[in-house]
Amino acid sequence: MMLSMALLWVIVIGLIIVVFALARQIGVLHERIAPAGALMVNQRIRAGEQAPAIPVTTLSDDSIMIGGTGKRQLLFYLAPDCPICKSLIPVLKSVTAEDKSTQVVLLSDGDDPAPHRDYIAAHKLEGFPYALSEIAGRTYGVGKLPYAVLIDAAGKLISLGIVNSREHLESLFESERLGVASIQDYLSKRQSGGVQQFEPEKR
Repeated sequence: MMLSMALLWVIVIGLIIVVFALARQIGVLHERIAPAGALMVNQRIRAGEQAPAIPVTTLSDDSIMIGGTGKRQLLFYLAPDCPICKSLIPVLKSVTAEDKSTQVVLLSDGDDPAPHRDYIAAHKLEGFPYALSEIAGRTYGVGKLPYAVLIDAAGKLISLGIVNSREHLESLFESERLGVASIQDYLSKRQSGGVQQFEPEKR
């Protein structure tokens, strides 16, 4: 009996040591992994170009302009049935709360505004312009959701791409800080020996 108990304790201690070692290795790997940015799959328009100016009408019947407004804009393309879009709503709200100079515009498409109005009410999005515009989606090359575009006050495209997490969405602003088209572009250029930058709008 005593021998069995002693053997059991040896096994338990061994497992604790193995788990601790694995945890340390995971931490090391996490530090070595480069930060992930928004996935740029758009071949229609590119960062550094002038953003297409498109007038849209919101679900509140307000007319607003996308691009060329003289203010910084974050365009966020979503759909009511997109679970990842829903998970990023708190991030959008924090952007608005922390940076009053950035106008967050929610965009989607479809012929029936009813589910979008329900979505606005359910997630308390009344403070955001929300427009249905298939033209805007096609113009900005939106293929998969959620998708985001950051435009500076001069109407230049800072960064854009598919954003599947908070880190992806925040990488658009990090790209602006670094003066590059995307985090992936920055890392690729750095590894090849030089980072080619475009000048973002000074805030």
